[in-house]
Amino acid sequence: MEFAQPIDPTQPILPQRDGERAITTAPNRHQAYPHQQITQNAPVELQDELAARAATLAGVTLSNSCVSVPGARALHLDPEMAKGPEGAFQCRTEFAHIHPPGDGSLHMTLPDPVKSAAIEQGWGEPHPISGTMLIFGPRNRRELETVWQLILASYRYALGDRAA
Repeated sequence: MEFAQPIDPTQPILPQRDGERAITTAPNRHQAYPHQQITQNAPVELQDELAARAATLAGVTLSNSCVSVPGARALHLDPEMAKGPEGAFQCRTEFAHIHPPGDGSLHMTLPDPVKSAAIEQGWGEPHPISGTMLIFGPRNRRELETVWQLILASYRYALGDRAA
C-alpha cells in the first residue's frame, strides 16, 4: 500500500502490519540496551534504500548516532532547520537512526498521534526506558513505503511542522 499523501500527524492512518510482532529485547527492562529487533529483520538492501532516501531530505546528514550502537546510521537535521520541540530529537539534532544491518530496525521520534497509530497497527513499540519509538525494519517493498512515511513524519516533527 503506497500513500497518496503523507501521514497526517493529527489523524494518522497507517495500514496494519502483517503477521506476528517482531521479537525485540524490550521485554527485559534490565537488559533493554541496546533496544533492538531480534526476528523478522529487514533485508540489507531495504535498510540501504531507507538510508539513501533519508540522505536526500533537505538539511539531513547521515552520520554516527549520539545515542545508538556503533554502526547505526543517524539522521541529523541541520541545526538551523531544527525548529521542532525538544521531544522531536533523541539528542542534539538526531531525530532518527537505522540500526546496523544485523538488526535494521529504527528508533525515531514521532508526534504522539503518529506514535499511538504505529503501536496500534503493529509497526513498533516504545523503548522501555526512553519511550522513543522502535519501528520494525521493513521486510518487503510495501512495508518500506510505510516505514518511509514514518521517517517523513519524524522529519516533519523535527522541522517543527505545526501540524506535527
